[in-house]
Amino acid sequence: MTQSGGCSREITESIDAVYRVHSRHVYATLVRLLGDFDLAEEALHDAFKAALEQWPHEGIPVNPRAWLVSVGRFKGIDVIRRRTRFEPLPDNIEEQLSVDISDELDGEGIEDDRLRLIFTCCHPALTPEAQVALTLREVCGLTTEAIASAFLISAPTQAQRIVRAKTKIRDARIPYQVPTADRLAERMESVLRVVYLIFNEGYFASSGGSLVRPELSEEAIRLGRLLVELLPDPEAVGLLALMLLQESRRAARCLPSGDLVLLDDQDRTLWNRDYIAEGTDLVEQALSTKQFGAYTLQAAIAAVHANAPNAGQTDWAEIVALYDILLRINPSSVVELNRAVAVAMRDDPLAGLKQVDEILARGDLTDYCLAHSARADLCRRLGKTTEAIASYQLAISLSRLEPERRFLECRLQELQKN
Repeated sequence: MTQSGGCSREITESIDAVYRVHSRHVYATLVRLLGDFDLAEEALHDAFKAALEQWPHEGIPVNPRAWLVSVGRFKGIDVIRRRTRFEPLPDNIEEQLSVDISDELDGEGIEDDRLRLIFTCCHPALTPEAQVALTLREVCGLTTEAIASAFLISAPTQAQRIVRAKTKIRDARIPYQVPTADRLAERMESVLRVVYLIFNEGYFASSGGSLVRPELSEEAIRLGRLLVELLPDPEAVGLLALMLLQESRRAARCLPSGDLVLLDDQDRTLWNRDYIAEGTDLVEQALSTKQFGAYTLQAAIAAVHANAPNAGQTDWAEIVALYDILLRINPSSVVELNRAVAVAMRDDPLAGLKQVDEILARGDLTDYCLAHSARADLCRRLGKTTEAIASYQLAISLSRLEPERRFLECRLQELQKN
């Protein structure tokens, strides 16, 4: 084989492919074996450095993932021993480091490590912000800079958040494991919430100049697929369905200028039909278990929208009925607001406005931009121009997302011209 710079281009490309496919699997196992996030990261890089040096001469191993885990573990052990050269190793560490792990390097054991890593990063002892950041960094492999950019904070601030989370895991001795059966339900809820938070920030950004951040929604879907593959909980299936159905509309939700396009005005030929078909099948699968929850019901609502031939043929009665069920199992003012909008579409704008006003009169959602923009739109449709203008102005003052603000300002200007 012709060598170039110590490594042929073909081997380099093969190693790059192995890195893309296997690096986070290897990393998850090294976290378990070495008991330290940063040491596992260092060992992972050392293992791939060794691969670049050895594979061009020896060939790519039959099981490259197992080879990388084994080499990375020994590299990590060397680091531990160098660090403790002048002081005794912790109790039982020598025994732990010398354990033969060859039987663990088949696919099933390593796959379990990915699940352990997700549950560790989403441990309820960590703040929601830390859970999201740590999951994106350790499970997905995103750089600190990329995570900071996505959430519009500085890289040093994001790095500190990740460091604090790792310190919390170490100091609190949070176990690197999937919870026992009696704790799985409550812990699964926090994992799904983190995945959904990541997706929401990608699907409808909380602030900034872009409506969507595709890299985040795609990572959330990848995490959702991983959860369903490793632990097929009905609500994990429902969440994956919801994300696929929502993401199916991404190409139609913005103009090339970045401006917002409402659902009714979207070009449905741009919708991802493969995602819609897969998401609809998953909704049916989750509903059939009779153990579904809020994510599955939201997915069912999204499926009604996604499968309507056009906006005028949307089954609003079915959507209101699904919101009724959702409110029973997951009562919230936001769900009430969404139901009120659906009632306006099923019946008339006045019926929807009455419900929106009742929510706001309770003091709920007074700082929620979408509540005031929904009220503004209903007032506009009813010819209540003065009230519509006031609600649009309030919504604009609350919006932190530039495309959303431009859309609201455009609607406001149209009203003020008349």
